[in-house]
Amino acid sequence: MKPALGFQLRVAAATLLLCGAPIALAQTPYPSKPVRIVTADAGGSSDFFVRVLAQELSKALGQQFIVDNHGGAGSAPGENAARAAPDGYSLLFYTMNLWITPLLQKANYDPIADFAPITLATKACSVLVVTPSLPVKSVKDLITLAKAKPGDLVYAHGSAGSASHLAGAMFRSMTGVQMLNVPYKGSAQALIDVMAGQAQLMFPNSAVVPPHLKSGKLKALAVTSAERSPLFPDLPAVSETVPGFAATTMNGFWAPARTPEAIVRRLNQEAVRIIRTPEMKSRLATNGIEPVGSSPQEFAATIAEDMTRWAAVIKAAHIRADD
Repeated sequence: MKPALGFQLRVAAATLLLCGAPIALAQTPYPSKPVRIVTADAGGSSDFFVRVLAQELSKALGQQFIVDNHGGAGSAPGENAARAAPDGYSLLFYTMNLWITPLLQKANYDPIADFAPITLATKACSVLVVTPSLPVKSVKDLITLAKAKPGDLVYAHGSAGSASHLAGAMFRSMTGVQMLNVPYKGSAQALIDVMAGQAQLMFPNSAVVPPHLKSGKLKALAVTSAERSPLFPDLPAVSETVPGFAATTMNGFWAPARTPEAIVRRLNQEAVRIIRTPEMKSRLATNGIEPVGSSPQEFAATIAEDMTRWAAVIKAAHIRADD
């Protein structure tokens, strides 16, 4: 006996509904609710930038992008974002600490496998500075002096694995000079001691250098970017004397791994557009930062290359997070 026509129609309707459900879900516009951007401590240039980015993404995509600060250990923001659902509603904006920290200590995430790169947002060089009384005028002079007096020169730096520490370690490794490295709890006190002559040199972030150069409390020899920086057009790059030297700090934008490609692509398009606006470039320049804006593939390649370079430096210098 054939089923009643009404029953057949109900089965057909249910089948269509079930088959159509994934299609309807896939077509849900993104974002359809507020988006959280995990980042590090409040304050500082990275926090400033992500707040501007969040504000502009909110305007462009019609939903609120909320900055969620996670302080504490260097791996905290990465660990938080790595555990988030891969749905585009929890993102990460962070420094290169995301991939440097696992080279220094155990981290509860994999910087490659646990994240989907969206874009390399910004980069900033450091500046090789010396105390004004040091009788050198160039990187070549500094190397000559350091080799003539092995172990006499002191380079100050922030905490273990900080940008100023790693740049100094790379400089020692690539030039073969013997210098004493003295760690400080923070880069600010290290810089004060260089100005006072308690230490002879340092590789501080470019943002803090200009006022001290203008006052004559510091003398700059070169920038640490691979090429000359547009923010310091009169300074050579260290690489002009030490071929291959490059030490830049970077900020990037990620989603958790397995986030749908369409969402990553949409975020990349909007973020890159915002990063490259003249207004953003002007804002960043006042903090010694250069905008980048890359494709996800370019950002992934940059991370892999940078990890390889710094892993070699960290291993050669025996750097650990608790040094």
